[in-house]
Amino acid sequence: MFSFKRLSVLLIMAVFAVSIVAAQNNSKREMSVEESYLQESIEMMIIRETIRSNSRDSKIIGLGYISEAINRGSTNDEIRQILQELALEGTSSITRENGRVVNNYPDIRRQAVKYLGQLGTEEAKSSLLTICQVESEPMVLQEVIKSLGEIGTNENNETIELIVWIVKKFDNTKPDNLLAIATIEAIEKISKNNNVGFNSHAIQLLLRFTEGPYAKSVQERAKQSIAGLRSNN
Repeated sequence: MFSFKRLSVLLIMAVFAVSIVAAQNNSKREMSVEESYLQESIEMMIIRETIRSNSRDSKIIGLGYISEAINRGSTNDEIRQILQELALEGTSSITRENGRVVNNYPDIRRQAVKYLGQLGTEEAKSSLLTICQVESEPMVLQEVIKSLGEIGTNENNETIELIVWIVKKFDNTKPDNLLAIATIEAIEKISKNNNVGFNSHAIQLLLRFTEGPYAKSVQERAKQSIAGLRSNN
């Protein structure tokens, strides 16, 4: 469990790190490399401890710190590793207490996947590929597809093929309109980013959305996407 004593120590460290930043701002000079490294090291220590707690509230706090770091432009690969670890909790990494699973939080996994997309690195994309192999929650898979679209790379059609695989595997028995919309938007972003609009499997998937048992709005959206890809090529 995440002890209050440990939390107190981490908060003291955080205050110390903040005081460094404040001191630099007051003196109107840039932080030295050593000071910047110290601040980041303390921040990563706090993130690790909060994320690895079994407490859902602590994980939310840690995700907030990660969001702040990403918004500052950080692409620290340790953040990517922590997000991957968090996004695999409850699926491939299970913690039990008295026989009960205590780390299965689909909403937390969804947020971790979203931040992987914002991180935007090729390593983050690889993490998403790993996560979708073991994930079964539709809302998490929707976010996986959105994040793949945000990253936008598609070397050897790897990303498009993965999205097609996710939809066919998890949307076969009970079509999911939200998953379909996320897929349409991701295909459009990837096609635009790579200046490529015609992947046969992507087109087949879009056609499936126009003809399958999806909401009328999804069918129309898929038709618009096909028309857009056609005109762009």
